[in-house]
Amino acid sequence: MTAISLRLPDEIETRLTREAGLEGRPRSEIARAAIVEYLERREKERFMVELVAAAQALADDPEARQEALEIANDLVDDGLDAIIAAERAAGIDPDEKWWR
Repeated sequence: MTAISLRLPDEIETRLTREAGLEGRPRSEIARAAIVEYLERREKERFMVELVAAAQALADDPEARQEALEIANDLVDDGLDAIIAAERAAGIDPDEKWWR
């Protein structure tokens, strides 16, 4: 495992020491967990930015958008049919209002 050295403002060091005491874990373990959490969050944020950009590119392409809508409608219909069939097989009337 690689060791690093970093400078922390006094307030951050105090908070880190307090948190380590509350959790009963070494400060290095708390700092390591915080770094891992930060890196994972940043990776997810970058992925979401890429996902939104790809979705926007598809939405801006009329042919791709139409194809995506057709696929989604096919899947929705198939999924709904499967749910209705499963309910009927379980003796549930899918037309009955369950929210009464």
